[in-house]
Amino acid sequence: MLNSQWLETFTCLCETGGYSRAAERLNMTQPGVSQHMRKLEQQVGQQLVTKSGKSFTLTEAGEAVYRLGVARRAEEEQLAAEIGTDDPSVGTAALACSGSFAMILYPDLVAEMAKASQLSVHLEAAPQSSILAGLVEGKFDLGVLDHPPHRARIEAERIGFEELCLILPASVSENVPTFSSLETLGFIAHPDGYEYADALFSLNYPGEFEGARRLRQRGFVNQIGQIPAPVASGVGYTILPRSGVATFRGRGKLRISQLPKPVRRDIWLAWRRGRTLPGRVNLLAAIVRDVAARLRTVSGAEPEE
Repeated sequence: MLNSQWLETFTCLCETGGYSRAAERLNMTQPGVSQHMRKLEQQVGQQLVTKSGKSFTLTEAGEAVYRLGVARRAEEEQLAAEIGTDDPSVGTAALACSGSFAMILYPDLVAEMAKASQLSVHLEAAPQSSILAGLVEGKFDLGVLDHPPHRARIEAERIGFEELCLILPASVSENVPTFSSLETLGFIAHPDGYEYADALFSLNYPGEFEGARRLRQRGFVNQIGQIPAPVASGVGYTILPRSGVATFRGRGKLRISQLPKPVRRDIWLAWRRGRTLPGRVNLLAAIVRDVAARLRTVSGAEPEE
């Protein structure tokens, strides 16, 4: 690796055509310029100039080193421009969240990218543990969690909450179905469904509910966007966060039960502690907060502490 200061002195010497003019531009003495030249030639291992009186001619090695000096200066100028300009509409940002939140968030991200041709957004639907690991490793700029991270290297802000919804076929007439009628319908399970059922049913059917794994299961769906589909066809019921229902195209064929004891899950926006977030990441954070605010509006009042 060539010494950057010596290389800049040599590049300036080539541009000015003389030691005295190079010294003046660099605010150096002429002997100082000569010293940088000697050290650079020693580092390269070849003569860079051939002197003729007060003028000089570049050797073949000198021509190559001069081209390197010009290229390196251009790279440094470009780097300085990128660092000095924090344009939120330029660059790449990565965000991870649950699949249901991703479905309601993604249209807003696409709308923002449509306005900013140089903005690239990477959105990944991931489990909570993977989001936390990705934040620590620097894979994700932002993460959306349903609980405070409790990790020293991650900072988080509670930005809202969303309701867990008991989703029934629209043909079901009961606003609050009995537990036996739910068992008759059957549970459309999914990876998070058992956890949701334990949270919702233990409060609303305490005398009859014996645990999610003992529910009558009618089907299992691993694709977040398709979980409500069998319910819309009258096949069973399921439990999803509000964001998992809001984007389903067949919402008219669904009914959200108004259970007496609602369960709401917090929404936390997280990032790596100590990091200064660039403009594009702050832009994404603002979009996430806006989506969380909309979910909070449709999920009802703030839950009691």
